[in-house]
Amino acid sequence: MTVPKLLQSHVAGRWVGQQPAKALRSAINGKVVAHLPEESPDFAEMVAHARGAGLRHLLQSHFQDRARTLKALAAYLMEHKEQLYAASTPTGATRSDSWIDVEGGIGTLFAYASIGGKDLPSSNVMHEGPAIRLGADNHFVGSHVLVPRRGLALHINAFNFPIWGLLEKFAPSFLAGMPCIVKPASATSYVAEAAVRLIVQSGLLPEGSLQLVIGPTGDLFERLEEPDVVTFTGSADTALQLKAHPNLLRRSIPFNAEADSLNCAILAPDVRPDDAEFELFIKEVAREMTAKAGQKCTAIRRAIVPVALADAVGEALVARLRKTVVGDPVVEGVRMGALASHAQQADVADKVARLAQSCETLLQGPVDLRGEGVQAGAFFAPTLLRCRDPLGNADVHQVEAFGPVSTLLPYGDFDEALHLATLGRGSLVGTLVTKTPVLAAQAVPSFAAWHGRLLVLDREAAKESTGHGSPLPKLKHGGPGRAGGGEELGGLRAIKHYLQRCAVQGSPTMLGAVTGEYQRGGAVIESEVHPFRRHFEDVVVGQSLLTHRRTVGEADIVNFGGLSGDYFYMHFDAVAAAESAFGQRIAHGYFVLSAAAGLFVSPAPGPVLANYGMESLRFITPVAIGDTIQARLTAKRKIDRPPREGQANAGVVAWDVAVTNQRGELCASYEILTLVAKREAAA
Repeated sequence: MTVPKLLQSHVAGRWVGQQPAKALRSAINGKVVAHLPEESPDFAEMVAHARGAGLRHLLQSHFQDRARTLKALAAYLMEHKEQLYAASTPTGATRSDSWIDVEGGIGTLFAYASIGGKDLPSSNVMHEGPAIRLGADNHFVGSHVLVPRRGLALHINAFNFPIWGLLEKFAPSFLAGMPCIVKPASATSYVAEAAVRLIVQSGLLPEGSLQLVIGPTGDLFERLEEPDVVTFTGSADTALQLKAHPNLLRRSIPFNAEADSLNCAILAPDVRPDDAEFELFIKEVAREMTAKAGQKCTAIRRAIVPVALADAVGEALVARLRKTVVGDPVVEGVRMGALASHAQQADVADKVARLAQSCETLLQGPVDLRGEGVQAGAFFAPTLLRCRDPLGNADVHQVEAFGPVSTLLPYGDFDEALHLATLGRGSLVGTLVTKTPVLAAQAVPSFAAWHGRLLVLDREAAKESTGHGSPLPKLKHGGPGRAGGGEELGGLRAIKHYLQRCAVQGSPTMLGAVTGEYQRGGAVIESEVHPFRRHFEDVVVGQSLLTHRRTVGEADIVNFGGLSGDYFYMHFDAVAAAESAFGQRIAHGYFVLSAAAGLFVSPAPGPVLANYGMESLRFITPVAIGDTIQARLTAKRKIDRPPREGQANAGVVAWDVAVTNQRGELCASYEILTLVAKREAAA
């Protein structure tokens, strides 16, 4: 017989909790899985540890260091993922449900490790450029920098995805240099605790960067200060209570909420029952009802369909849902498990009863549950309702049954469908299923005002679509209004939520020193050694090369046109060019780039391995026949990269290039990106 586990908080590097209190029961058979601890952690100690050891250790590293740590942690968790799947079993989740939580969470760590490694500097200052001229002669400029807030992040998570919810918030805040205190929902806290134990076991995180609260938050909110950040995922009512905490208001502490969301899917009026898009709609709604037993903040609660197709949609959905095998996920063939707790089961039943007072019930249990002891579990049958008057029924747009429940809402014309979507008063995600691009273009402006994300689904997108309910690390997750008004994920955007933005003004030289990036017009280091002859470690931001000059002749233009096939009239038609704004023939812009490369490239083999990109290209002053050009190449910024298997050990150097003519006028301005080899380590 398995002994129920005593859960513990992780405080200042040790596990706290010796006496069992409230029992947490299996959603499958009602057996006790774990006990919450009777003891509350010492919140003063937690906060002091985060502000002391946590901040100190995190700020001794930089963005790139922390990205490498995230990657190593993700790899470690992936190696031990079966422990997390096992811990998730009592929640009632199927293997595929837990895949979203376990491997989806680990995948988010990998994603943010990659974002950090590619896009963040080897420092704790992120420059949000470009710099802006504040004076006529470029002696006074301004820009924005993002720096660690030097506070802690308190993450309060929901019960439905205890691992993904933890990791998708931890990853960007850790990258930003914020120590985290994580408080999971009690119902599935045994899963979150298992994940944190693995993380601690890895030994990869700096001391104080992650602590865990099992149970109530006590006086934790009273101990928060101005640089801190609070995130919350859960009900709108609880979000409102927490957001209005006097200490948060008094200190202007950022509060990011993801709350209730009555997400919708619209079947556009151009779709017919024999279209592939009709079947896609049925599959999407059914999947969102049954995946995780409908316990997803992104699940489809309102299926908005043309009135002429309401019967066909209802019949197709009922037929598909009846095939769903419900029971213990360990039993072969089971496709939907239980709700996470008996309290959740009771709440869903109450919400369905309320909706049923004004809606027709198309499908609602009972189901033949598979497995032993499941009658004592927290199961709820897939339930499909139909509202005959969606414009006159407030409940279908306000009451969220957080389980395998959805309501069909028939509409007259497309404008009415779009209006119905807005009645949810703000949602995380919506889906439009259509064959017609014009309808998609019509829908998006209306949708976007009330939704955080929109999936436009047709047969082409369906070949690779991750589905309505799948937040992705590189796209924002969150929604306006009822959905909480918060924002998570979104690639670099998520990291910026945990950084402080500051406008910096000064000379180009001073701004360059602050940002770690050369600013045009700032002091340069005239290099005796060609910059391209230096290894990555030896390149210093500001090292610069002023090239020799080259006079552009007619033969250059003719030859380049022949090589490129570009015979645009401005280069070859003297009469038409004379009548243009330039008044004469001019050289190809791409010839100017090629000629500039010829001026500054060091042709012999050396540390520069490849030029792999160009950014911010602008052609400013045209180059005419007889003009003499010169280039200045300056190391603008460096991004260190860890060694990768099978690839050269190299970092990235971005070079500022300014091409000028004999009058000192800027002709072309751009940035090139190069891979630069590192020195071989001494044996």
